[in-house]
Amino acid sequence: MHSPSASPQDDRLHWLPIIAAVSSISVVGIAIGLGMPLLSVILESRGISATMIGLNTAVAGIASIVAAPLATPLAVRYGVVWTMLGMIALGAFAFIGFHFATAFWMWFPLRVALHVALTVLFILSEFWISASAPPSRRGFVLGIYATVLSLGFAGGPWIFAQVGSQGFLPFGITFCLVALAAIPVLAAWRESPRISTGSEEETTGFLRFIWLVPTATAAVLVFGAVETGGFALFPVYGARIGYSEADAALLLSMIGLGNVMLQIPIGMLSDRIGDRRHLLLACAVVGLAGTLLMPHLAANWHVMAGLLFIWGGVVAALYTIGLAHLGSRLSGRDLASANAAFVLCYGLGMVLGPQAIGIGMDVFGTDGFGWSLSLFFAFYIAVVICRTVPGIGRHLG
Repeated sequence: MHSPSASPQDDRLHWLPIIAAVSSISVVGIAIGLGMPLLSVILESRGISATMIGLNTAVAGIASIVAAPLATPLAVRYGVVWTMLGMIALGAFAFIGFHFATAFWMWFPLRVALHVALTVLFILSEFWISASAPPSRRGFVLGIYATVLSLGFAGGPWIFAQVGSQGFLPFGITFCLVALAAIPVLAAWRESPRISTGSEEETTGFLRFIWLVPTATAAVLVFGAVETGGFALFPVYGARIGYSEADAALLLSMIGLGNVMLQIPIGMLSDRIGDRRHLLLACAVVGLAGTLLMPHLAANWHVMAGLLFIWGGVVAALYTIGLAHLGSRLSGRDLASANAAFVLCYGLGMVLGPQAIGIGMDVFGTDGFGWSLSLFFAFYIAVVICRTVPGIGRHLG
């Protein structure tokens, strides 16, 4: 299951395929950042209830979980590039469909099509990046990926703020952005990774990679839970501890800024560490410490902002370093299947996080916010210790 040892030539950065994969998925990130608020605003303007808007949005998460196992078989059958181009086309036309879909029920199959396409694109882009990055620079390359993707997600809402939700213009811009993602993919098609068909035993059960590399898959599950649940409920938490809506929003921005600023340095640090599991453990410990400190530092906004800047960047590194750890352990079809399991675990975290944190705040009040977050980090610390302490963990994970 281990990837082959790197030769000196492997240490060279092949920028064309890396740029192709990073830029294509980042352009899609801009489109997501623009499209998601756009769709919600339009539904609300049509008089659709918040419950139904939430239900339509939740279909996206279900579609992502369903799509994850499809990515590798599609790439084996049609190739990475043609599969990505097909998903770019599907996503672009599905998004345009929202503008012309007058009946609300039509938005459900369109949402499924859009997020199946986006999920497969994310899985294959991350596989392409991991496969193209030399082992000694993988953390650095994935740090660039995470940074550019974060900027893309941030750029989408900015574009939405400029163009608004009226007429065809926002849909046309999003369609063009998604279509642009095809250009770098086509430019680097000769350097796209090939995925072998493998034996029948190898082609079944992609879920086994959740258990084969649990320090990576558990890392992204915890990150998905903390990011989604924390962002969704932090405004409620902030209001309960006395912050204004604007101050709470600025604190969320500090988390996002830490995410953007710290991924490349932490990724470079991971390249100098023999076993990335130790860095993943350190990230989880910082995450746990940060959640425990929050109630004690909340009285001083500036101190809280500094804490959340560091906390946000280090916690986001669970995704970046988890992905690098995955790439260091697996290769070829195994890596593609493991990337699918990785994205699936992120989706599960997105489902679990808001529920756990919401229940925690209902049961334990304001303190339930930090306690619920702490439980996720404590769970992950236990997973890493079980995998790294001699006599407890197995070698691979």
